[in-house]
Formats: sequence, C-alpha cells, structure tokens
Amino acid sequence: MSDFRVLAKRALRKSLTRKAAGRRKTLHADASTHSVAERTGTGDSLIYSALYRDGHRIATPPTLEATYELAHAQPDAMPWIGLYRPTPQELSSLASEFDLHPLALEDAMEAHQRSKLERYGDTLFVVLRAAKYVDKSETVEFGELHVFVGPGFVITVRHGNAPDLSAVRRRMESEPELLALGHEAVLYAIFDAVVDGYSPVVAGLQNDIDEIETEVFGGDPSVSRRIYELSREVVEFQRAVRPLPGMLRGLMGGFEKYGTDEELRRYLRDVGDHAVAVMEQVDSFKLALSDILTVNATLVAQQQNADMKALTEASFAQSEEIKRISSWAAILFAPTLIGTVYGMNFDIMPETHWGIGYPMAIAMMAATCVTLFLAFKKKNWL
Repeated sequence: MSDFRVLAKRALRKSLTRKAAGRRKTLHADASTHSVAERTGTGDSLIYSALYRDGHRIATPPTLEATYELAHAQPDAMPWIGLYRPTPQELSSLASEFDLHPLALEDAMEAHQRSKLERYGDTLFVVLRAAKYVDKSETVEFGELHVFVGPGFVITVRHGNAPDLSAVRRRMESEPELLALGHEAVLYAIFDAVVDGYSPVVAGLQNDIDEIETEVFGGDPSVSRRIYELSREVVEFQRAVRPLPGMLRGLMGGFEKYGTDEELRRYLRDVGDHAVAVMEQVDSFKLALSDILTVNATLVAQQQNADMKALTEASFAQSEEIKRISSWAAILFAPTLIGTVYGMNFDIMPETHWGIGYPMAIAMMAATCVTLFLAFKKKNWL
C-alpha cells in the first residue's frame, strides 16, 4: 500500500472516530432489534460471518479476527461478512484487511446516502435504499444497505432493518451452483432482494392512492393531509428507485471486461427490467397524486364557493327582510307623528277647533301612509 493511502486511512480513522463518538451510546439499543439467531459473535455490530467454497459454507467464525485468520488459511474461500452500524475500529480493520478505499468507508459509516454504485479499483461500493410497507400505520419505512464487493469477498453494512439479508443467504446457500459464481452472484442476489422488496411497497401505495381517491370524492376534510404525507413517501421512494436502472446498466457495461458468467448476466438483466418497471409505477404514483391534489383543491374550492353562495343568499334574504321591516316601520311612524302633534292639546292650534279637523287629521295620516307605501313598493322594498 502506498504512503499516501496509509496517511489517508489514518486521517479517515480519526475522522470516523470523532463522528461515531456521539452514536455509540445508542448502538446497543439499535442492535437489539435484530434476531438473536442472526448473530454469530459477541460483538454488537457483527451480525453474520461465513466462509464459502464452491457454493458451500465451510466455516462460521464468531469474530472478524477469526474470519481473517480462516480467510488467510484458505485463500480460495470467499468470506461474507454482515455488519450493523459498525464502529470506526471495525471499519478500519476491514479497510486494512480488504484494502477498502477511505471515501467508501466514510460513506459506509454515515447513513442517508443516495443510491449509487462506485468502483474503486477491483472493489465495488454499492449503496441501496431498501423499503418496507407497514400495513398497521400505512406508511413506508426505508433502510439503507452499503455493500463492498471485491475479488473473493463480500461485506454488507446495514443502517436499518431492511432488507432481510438472512433470506438472501438462505437462498444462496440453497442454490450452491449460483453461489459458486462468487461475489458477483451475491451482489446480484442482494440487488434482487432489494428490488423484490419494492413490490409490496408498490401494492401498498396503490391501495393508499385508491383509498384517497374515494375519500376525496367522499368529501373527507382530512384527506389533504394524507395526500401530502403520501406524496412525501412517494418522493422518497422515487429517490430510492430512480438510480437503480443506471446502476444496473453500469454493471452490465462491465460484463465483457470482467468476464461475468452468462447465466448471471441474464439474472442481472431481469433485475434491471424489474427496477425499470418499479420506477415507472412510482412515477405514475407521483403523477396520480398530483392530479388527485389538483382535483381535491378544485372540490374544496367548489365547496367553499357553495358555502359562500349560501351565505350570500342568506345575507340577501336577511337584507330583504330588513327592508320590509324598515318600510312598515316608516309607514306606521308617519300617522304616529301626526297624532303626536295634535295630541299636545294646545289652545292656540286653530285646526283643533274646526269641524273638519278630525277628518282632516285622519286623511293626512291615510295620505301619508299610502304615499310611503307606494314609494316603497316602487323600490321593491315591499
């Protein structure tokens, strides 16, 4: 190893130690979520370690050090190591043993990486975003898997419960002729497991979208929030799926150069087709949710317009009633005013001594009422 690489790894080791200092307290709690049957050693991070020859498991060492010793003693065997949130010391140990690139190690230490495939010499570094649909909460949970694949070794680093790599190992061990193809076959199986795990997620999201459509046209007022939350999950799912076709095309592009087995090539092409199909479905989900959101906004606007129309009609009816009440109040006020004037009984009011005084007052009251009635009627107040 060159002096530059030694210095780079030393610097990376110090950086990783600092980054992980605040996370070690939670490592025991996080690791406890995994099955006890998955563990082969006493370490918190080592989930599984085995050596394979010709597609058959020949050893299950309990620690990384034991794995290294057996791998040195049997150079034709392929170690397959599974880790869950490893410590910087474990990553440094793996880097020294398998000559892993410092940049890939730094990515493996930190979660929240985008899906990608990078080649460092003869070693491939792959980041995959697994997904799991939770029926109880109707949500999508995402996990992150980092894979180092090189000549004669496979290392997986998990950040989350998905995917279930124990199922991948059982499948590969049940097909020794496939496992005998080496590290490329294991990488294919991991890709296949991640992509197959997307199918229940697609089905769950499709069911959620169908339910939302029913709720939208049923007038459920809380549907807008659910549309927004589901849209966020679809976008996150889209970010996980979209890079996969390009990553698989990159692998396919190296078939001839690296002499990939013809049967394995067909398997990888099939996984690529499935990834494209999932990506197209996820894109359609995003468009469907956008259309549903538009329809929901239109329906909400229509409902608001209907409510405003009802309020306007009620206000108009109330205004009409006020007009009628005001008109009759004015009509009744006029004779009251005349009666009040002549009810003051002053002697110097000459018309109170006229013989026609009373009929004249009544006539004035009647004439005033009729005049006001006709005026209000003309203005459609009555």
